[in-house]
Amino acid sequence: MLVTTVCFVDDLDETFREARRVLRPRGRIVVGLVDRDSPLGRAYLARQATSVFYRPAEFYGVRDIDEALRRAGFGTLRFRQTLFVPPEEAGPHEPVREGYGEGSFVVVSATAGGK
Repeated sequence: MLVTTVCFVDDLDETFREARRVLRPRGRIVVGLVDRDSPLGRAYLARQATSVFYRPAEFYGVRDIDEALRRAGFGTLRFRQTLFVPPEEAGPHEPVREGYGEGSFVVVSATAGGK
């Protein structure tokens, strides 16, 4: 499980290849991220240069993650999204929907293929 961390890894492809290597066949990886292409992702990008925390980050869109997981040998990708409003307006129980492209926080699960 990699939650809000992929933006800080040195090599996304190598990270996913290593995850694939250590998983059993049909094992599952779960990646949670703020979608770079969402309103919250664009806000993070706008503040990145002045943020000590996010300055070294490499923000990704969901399609980037999809492609990198597939290159590493994962398949059967499933997407769920939430945070459809700015975080300061979010309630304690935000809705979760299938897919991506509307919510700012996306969870991707993918299955490792057989050996």
